[in-house]
Amino acid sequence: MIATYNTHVGDVLMLIVANDEGKKVNFERKGKIARVFVEETGATVGWNIFEAKSILSALTELERNGQLFLSADDVEILNKEFRKSGFDEVLVYDAQPKFVVAEIVEMEEHPDSDHLHVCKVNVGFKEPVQIVCGAPNATVGLKTVAALPGAMMPNGTLIFPGALRGVLSFGMLCSARELELPNAPQVKGIIELSQTLSVGEKFDSKTMWKA
Repeated sequence: MIATYNTHVGDVLMLIVANDEGKKVNFERKGKIARVFVEETGATVGWNIFEAKSILSALTELERNGQLFLSADDVEILNKEFRKSGFDEVLVYDAQPKFVVAEIVEMEEHPDSDHLHVCKVNVGFKEPVQIVCGAPNATVGLKTVAALPGAMMPNGTLIFPGALRGVLSFGMLCSARELELPNAPQVKGIIELSQTLSVGEKFDSKTMWKA
């Protein structure tokens, strides 16, 4: 679940729970809650929470625009508001960090591209995940930053499972420019982190990044 707060459209908390894949969407509103769903299937892809500060008034993050990271208590408060408004669906709290230290453990060339690599990446899960990457410095053993499904990039791009030229990809290996880090090199390539860092750790730009 991706949570963002947007004062440009009013006091609105937006929750993205699935990829609409560009399909036509509609919404239904009950009280302060609007459910966004795919017209064809009725599947829920998001929620808009109006007058958000009146519901989550303790969140200091609501003073700014951008992505929020909700606590388990925040999610429970929202679920109570859902029930109060007449919705039966339940939000699930997700404690998994979305930007993590990752290590490329296997890599082969994409069968339908002259520059893409199909990487098996250790992100701290039981098994490596597959991520398609086009960085020229991608190599086995490199520690870098992976944006996992459910991440929001600084430019607003949402990370969902997908495919690049027919090959499944479950995240994104990030450059310093893509993460808008200070003094990011203006060259192509993913971040190269210290080998001393542990895979699966939440990426902290203040302590883990040096230009």
